[in-house]
Amino acid sequence: MIYKTILFAPLIAAIVAGFGWRIIGEKTAQWLTTGILFLACALSWTVFLGGATEPEAVHILDWIQSGSLDAAWSIRVDRLTTIMLIVVTSVSSLVHLYSMGYMAHDENWGEGEAYKARFFAYLSFFTFAMLALVTADNLVQMFFGWEGVGVASYLLIGFYYKKPSANAAAIKAFVVNRVGDFGFALGIFGLFLLTDSIKFDDIFAAAPALAETQLHFLWTEWNAANLLAFLLFVGAMGKSAQLFLHTWLPDAMEGPTPVSALIHAATMVTAGVFLVCRMSPLMEYAPEAKNFIVFMGATTAFMAATVGLVQNDIKRVIAYSTMSQLGYMFVAAGVGVYSVAMFHLLTHAFFKAMLFLGAGSVIHAMHHEQDMRNYGNLRKKIPYTFWAMMVGTLAITGVGIPLTTIGFAGFLSKDAVIESAFAGTNGGYAFWMLVIAALFTSFYSWRLMFMTFYGKARGDKHTHEHAHESPAVMLVPLGVLGLGAVFSGMLFYGSFFGDHNQVNKFFGIPAHHAAADAGHGEDSHGDDSHAAAMPEHHGEAPEGAIFMAADNHVMDDAHHAPKWVKVSPFIAMLIGFFTAYWFYIINPSLPKKLAESQRPMYLFLLNKWYFDEIYDAIFIRPAMAIGRFLWKKGDGNVIDGALNGVAMGIVPFFTRLAGRAQSGYIFTYAFAMVIGIVVLVTWMAFTGGAR
Repeated sequence: MIYKTILFAPLIAAIVAGFGWRIIGEKTAQWLTTGILFLACALSWTVFLGGATEPEAVHILDWIQSGSLDAAWSIRVDRLTTIMLIVVTSVSSLVHLYSMGYMAHDENWGEGEAYKARFFAYLSFFTFAMLALVTADNLVQMFFGWEGVGVASYLLIGFYYKKPSANAAAIKAFVVNRVGDFGFALGIFGLFLLTDSIKFDDIFAAAPALAETQLHFLWTEWNAANLLAFLLFVGAMGKSAQLFLHTWLPDAMEGPTPVSALIHAATMVTAGVFLVCRMSPLMEYAPEAKNFIVFMGATTAFMAATVGLVQNDIKRVIAYSTMSQLGYMFVAAGVGVYSVAMFHLLTHAFFKAMLFLGAGSVIHAMHHEQDMRNYGNLRKKIPYTFWAMMVGTLAITGVGIPLTTIGFAGFLSKDAVIESAFAGTNGGYAFWMLVIAALFTSFYSWRLMFMTFYGKARGDKHTHEHAHESPAVMLVPLGVLGLGAVFSGMLFYGSFFGDHNQVNKFFGIPAHHAAADAGHGEDSHGDDSHAAAMPEHHGEAPEGAIFMAADNHVMDDAHHAPKWVKVSPFIAMLIGFFTAYWFYIINPSLPKKLAESQRPMYLFLLNKWYFDEIYDAIFIRPAMAIGRFLWKKGDGNVIDGALNGVAMGIVPFFTRLAGRAQSGYIFTYAFAMVIGIVVLVTWMAFTGGAR
């Protein structure tokens, strides 16, 4: 019953708040949705802290049954599910509470009480859809939640529907995600075709056979496991804003700031990482697909970090940091250390949600000004927000004591990812991209802090003078998230990145179900040789498997990485910090001079590598040109022309003929009757009807 309450309570709250607010009142609707989410959060933490559980399925109802397709709605309960439950419900409940203060006097609300109830109903509906996704026991159920969060994000990004930019951003997010979802759907179809099932346990058990199967697709033959894993990752690319399908994420900042924290920092964008980790028993038999995941994750982390260096909108800076950190998670999953990917997902949820809500507090204090060039010297005006943002910055940049397990959340989880990348690629491309991204992350994070809270006040003087701290209902969530940003890494380091036995125990994986280290020699430390070797050592994927590679050699090698590897993220963080300090505190005129001297590079980064312009030229303009052609030539000339021709020619002719027949004279009607009788007699004579 506890799992059903966690899943369906937000849905019930959304329905009551959205459709019954006139009866219960808009204030009650806000408190109802918020209270229900805190209940779901408390239950989720109860389940999580209860310890590892044997994987089980809680049946809810029989949903789709057609032939061999059986998509019963069940809640899959295992450690991976409970981790996502605490992430989703914790962030969502705090965002609900925060929204009561942030949106109370929002000038974009519009008129009427329905706006407030509608917003909170959307938040709760999103939470239900996300919970449906992470508790899914089969791919069809997961796809239901996957599309549900897509609909919810469309509604929330475009919540300010009177703003054309918000409407455009909502449509962009919806369309770009459909591209990824098409790949996800093809992957589901392919798995059902080859395994005759969409249940996770059946697919995991069939993974060894898929590795030996060839599948004909796009006029050639492919290894089935690699192809299907790749198609599933395409879906993850769209939802988690990886390179090429990332353009929707920065524009999604058009939604209210609480939406940015809920959807685009801690929950929806991590759905792709969750998908890859959930399907790890299949991924372990798809070495080429895993290599592609590593490459895309590392490249995304680097690309997003470079763009974040020059952005001026405070929310867009944090949005690009989200995109970059998601790249880290995919690298960890791609090298087979799925527990580390989930570790960074967990810590990232705390410090990134806090950064977004802290940015919302700054925007609230500055009367909805989002350009950091109009900030400055705000730390004394909004001290609580300043310290919250400081904690978040210390966490995301990775501040801690090198070679120890003492530090802020991001210090431990990010270092675990980088060490795993070094072990999994033998210090190759992914490792160096992540280290460089760590340097850039430190620079743009401290740049945000220095431009916002230090230096002299810039922008509108009246706005600065009247800047004020946010109400307690907005500050309490910052404090709670701050605790997670400080302590979550130290508390869960051993559980996610400890020794093999500790990790397996935490995830409830029996010893005989874990992947064995035996048989992996020193030559298996290269970019893909270890992945290629894995299937022959794994054997059949166990029923109820969580992580097939929870005990593989990459994690062990990561722990034994050279010391220079372990301290490289810390050194990168220091370089980024001191560079930002020099640019924005000691010599504030230097950034402008550098931008002018390196104008092409500055514009390249400011315009986000020109992805939007390229897509506009390749896809959008041709599509609009085809649409105009079909509209004017097809619809206008052919369809409307033909109809107008009938309307203007044939129809008037018969109309005039019929009008002349209605002369009003009796002999005209008598003549018509005689003609009719003659025609009838003639027809009967020739057809034999007169016999």
